[in-house]
Amino acid sequence: MERLDIVLLARHPGFSRSRIEGLVKAGFVKVNGETASKAGMKVSEADAIEVFIPPPVPAEPAPEDMPLSVVYEDGDMLIVDKPPGLVVHPAPGHLSGTLVNALLHHCPDLKGIGGVARPGIVHRLDRDTSGLIAVAKTERAMVSLAKAFASHDRIEKTYLAVCHGRPRLDSGRIENLIGRHPVDRKRMAIVDRNGKRAATSWRVLGSAECGKGALLSAVECRIETGRTHQIRVHMASLGCPVIGDATYGKSALDRRVDPPPARQMLHAWKLSLRHPATGEPLSFTAPIPADMLAYSQRLAENMV
Repeated sequence: MERLDIVLLARHPGFSRSRIEGLVKAGFVKVNGETASKAGMKVSEADAIEVFIPPPVPAEPAPEDMPLSVVYEDGDMLIVDKPPGLVVHPAPGHLSGTLVNALLHHCPDLKGIGGVARPGIVHRLDRDTSGLIAVAKTERAMVSLAKAFASHDRIEKTYLAVCHGRPRLDSGRIENLIGRHPVDRKRMAIVDRNGKRAATSWRVLGSAECGKGALLSAVECRIETGRTHQIRVHMASLGCPVIGDATYGKSALDRRVDPPPARQMLHAWKLSLRHPATGEPLSFTAPIPADMLAYSQRLAENMV
């Protein structure tokens, strides 16, 4: 038996160890038909190992004429309402058709702001999470907004989540450490050490049955930090995972929901921040998407 990364390094001498680890973490390596769990897993000579080498990401994303829902725009910044299913920036497997490609067409001067690969991108949303995202249009705005989002200084981000079940309390606050899952490196988890502080305040807006015995709750989540998958991990820790969440959810419960969720029902609903140039307080609200309204109208009248 030998470590998977050692075997792959021998087969691909042109790759570094970090490149091998990156391929494994991204799910591009399979052992006996199953996605490899980690680079250090043990394999034998009899194991069938498959490696998919993704095409290189273009150094500079290209502008693309795509629909873009602009909530606010001035000379310094944009606030965009991102639809579900839209990837924020190019990456292996999604080299075009991203929010960045659309932004470069809408705002040609955005090129190079904050970096070549992710121009203007101050913070991100998961592909299947909809809602508000801030974009910097100048280097000055990029520095100001990036600092504010990193520290959560005078930034308020409120999400709407449709979750399985109902939390035991009507409201609460979760604070702990979130880091990489010790076994599945593509997942995040609540950890005792080697994680980053994550804090979420939540409030149940309403609950109702939506399907064959499927009790759902609409939950308002206000995050004090911006960790990867934070709300999804925290709601799952309450025993109320976001419906449609393929990573932290429960597919058996999803099948009982009417209509079945086509994606994780998480929406970046409200955003308050200070203007990066003037310091003026600004607040925005993104309409609840149609696929979430199928549940939310039955869950809580005061949401819309």
